[in-house]
Amino acid sequence: MRKGFGTAVAACLIAAPLAAANAQMTPVPGFYVGAMGGVNFMSFSTLGGTDEKMGVAFGGVAGYDFVGFRAELEFVYRQNHARGVGKNFHQYTPMVNVLYDFMPNSTVTPYVGLGAGINFWNYAWVSTEDIAVQAIAGVGVRSQGGLFANLDFRAMNTFAKGKDFQNYTVLVTLGFKFGQPAPAAAPPPPGAPAASYIVFFDFDRANLTAQAITTIQQAAAAAKSGNRTRIGVTGHADRSGTDAYNMALSLRRANAVKDQLVREGIPAGGITIVGRGESQPLVPTADGVREPQNRRVEIVLQ
Repeated sequence: MRKGFGTAVAACLIAAPLAAANAQMTPVPGFYVGAMGGVNFMSFSTLGGTDEKMGVAFGGVAGYDFVGFRAELEFVYRQNHARGVGKNFHQYTPMVNVLYDFMPNSTVTPYVGLGAGINFWNYAWVSTEDIAVQAIAGVGVRSQGGLFANLDFRAMNTFAKGKDFQNYTVLVTLGFKFGQPAPAAAPPPPGAPAASYIVFFDFDRANLTAQAITTIQQAAAAAKSGNRTRIGVTGHADRSGTDAYNMALSLRRANAVKDQLVREGIPAGGITIVGRGESQPLVPTADGVREPQNRRVEIVLQ
């Protein structure tokens, strides 16, 4: 039984990169929550004379996505019936997990993780709690709007007093990630000219300089005088850092410019932000090069 589930999970991990090859998205750091449900298989030889006991598992999860790495707190309840014994085995397990998404820029990404926590378990007249650890492998599907779904396999070992035992759990998680950017605005009608402004940033910074604020004030004034109702704000970074870090940095810069535009009287609903990371340099450079003109945010008035 365990071999079959391991094979199924391995097949999902192999197929995921193929499905995600042409499906890209802009990842954004943020908090997420989800509800989980699935099946659980126990390996505890003292129950009823057989090793594997099929049962149910469900729970919830809350965490933070750093784009690439994730940290989360989960709570899972497992119930298994010991065939031939007439008793149920109950488990209540809070865990802290650290996970890694292999393809955070894709709508489909395989991931792995490790977790540790306490397994509170009860069977017949025995009730106790023990340290437990787990390994996680799965595939997630993300949407730019924040909805996500995960399918994963978890192997958990409980260090019970006198005899360890294992759980093998297949879970489906449905959840939502907060703070996602709004969908891109529709293109302007034909013939409507666009005006653009560029705001530059110091190395590895997302705070606005005095010159940057002046440029944003000029853009806001032009938007109000020209009755521009749609403003695109696109953040960029130079190539001195990882792709994931630069993507998050470019989004922080775009959000800083958006916040200043709002302070200048531009409605937040008319501003669309996008992060491009290091993918669209103004000045092409080799990887790892610090280029001031690539540390920028472009403001486009439509």
